[in-house]
Amino acid sequence: MEEDEGETVSVSEVAPALIAVHPLENSVAVAVGSELRVFDLKGDCPVSMLADSGGPSHSDTIRDITFCPNGSLFASAGDDKLVKIWRTDTWSCVRTVFTEKRVSAVAISCDGLYVTFADKFGLVWLVSLGEDVEGHALVDNKPVPILGHYCSIITSMKFSPDGRFIATADRDFKIRITLFPKRPLKGAHEIQSFCLGHTDYVSCLAFAYPSDQIQGFLLSGSGDSTVRLWNFIDGILLDTCEIGAKAGLIKSEESKPAVTDICTSQDGSLIAVTTQSLNGVILLNCDFSAKSLSVAQVITMEKSYIPTSLALSSSTECLWTVMGASKQPSSGNAQLLTCLRIMSGFGKDSSDAHPHDPVVLQDNEVPGGEKLLLKLQGSLDVAEKEEVLRAAAAALRVSMHNMLIKKQYSVEKREARKSSRNDKKLKK
Repeated sequence: MEEDEGETVSVSEVAPALIAVHPLENSVAVAVGSELRVFDLKGDCPVSMLADSGGPSHSDTIRDITFCPNGSLFASAGDDKLVKIWRTDTWSCVRTVFTEKRVSAVAISCDGLYVTFADKFGLVWLVSLGEDVEGHALVDNKPVPILGHYCSIITSMKFSPDGRFIATADRDFKIRITLFPKRPLKGAHEIQSFCLGHTDYVSCLAFAYPSDQIQGFLLSGSGDSTVRLWNFIDGILLDTCEIGAKAGLIKSEESKPAVTDICTSQDGSLIAVTTQSLNGVILLNCDFSAKSLSVAQVITMEKSYIPTSLALSSSTECLWTVMGASKQPSSGNAQLLTCLRIMSGFGKDSSDAHPHDPVVLQDNEVPGGEKLLLKLQGSLDVAEKEEVLRAAAAALRVSMHNMLIKKQYSVEKREARKSSRNDKKLKK
């Protein structure tokens, strides 16, 4: 999909399966295609979502899901131009925000008062969840634009753990750090820094706030096959880890594997990384005192399992991974399949003799057991669908490359494409 094509969606477009875990690991959510699947770990049961419309949660591909820091709220958004906000105690939809463009990223502020979302044209919007910062009820509670990336798809958006900053990344290699204002409905106009250095689209972001450091750090992953460590306050690149080369994944200069997701342990010292070609997870050590990154371990899984998303709760040492795609060749009208793998022992105390020795759990060891796997995967025998998953992974690589690698056009072709944009037609 090219954003200058208006709202036309390619029939071959494929989106990755996503996973999010409640901060206290009370529940876990998986999104694949338009399906939102939730399992209540605390109650040991699958969840039936209560959409405000009475219908399905979404009608098109979900592009992002997230919990708020205290776990009371959950947000989902995607290609149906809807942002849905859910209460996690009842899993009922308490708010649906209608947008003009398809949504690429969503985040909830640290205080749970605001939801931000980014559209495919590079604008970040904000909606208040009922009251302004002074406790006054809002008369017009419509989303307002607060910042923009000049017509570049925003690929990732995160609030810093202290709530002071919002980081946004795009497909034009940029990371923008913006001060999140006390009155965000009036816009977020103060830019703290730009983190520039990636040579391909930025795919994912993660903040790390170690307790023994005065300020936090930012980590980013990219299509250039690197993970980078930043002093985001000043926009200074501290270290670059050539993830593909150091993990032995690069077979040629033309086949650098894109980083697809990153996730940090609670203290930030251990980072989990997934790429488009590795059947497993790469673990990086982060030495904040030395301001350096290094490969600690490569954990491989079965050959067909290439994770598309990672999640970690703040209360346990389990790293949750999922593989899947919104369109799966040879699946017909059957339910979309995902595959889950969970690692225990992620982010153990660094004072241990063997601080980082994660173990991939067997299906019978997974929290929630068969009930969870049946709900979130769509099948218990998903491992037997190896050909479907492998084909989905290949289709996903092509689709994400087409969406995030910017095409070059002549002036004449660019003008012709602009004249046929669907969003312009709708305004006539």
